[in-house]
Amino acid sequence: MKYKAEVEVMPHKEILDPQGKAVKLGLENLGIDHVDNVRVGKHIDLYLEAENEDQAKEKVEKACKKLLANVIMESYSYKIQPE
Repeated sequence: MKYKAEVEVMPHKEILDPQGKAVKLGLENLGIDHVDNVRVGKHIDLYLEAENEDQAKEKVEKACKKLLANVIMESYSYKIQPE
């Protein structure tokens, strides 16, 4: 069966986010003020085949832990749905 996994990877709240700070400064330079904080992360769509949803979750977990997220500095979440 084919599945689509939508993965969100974000820096931990305790970690400084220099890319987010740069975006916040850019917004201020555009005259967009009153933005308290900006955090920048990644959105990844994975299309995969698995026998069932549990196997798809195992594959996505492995991909997140081993490749897509640096678990020391980032957290991740995902949704899986049949394609």
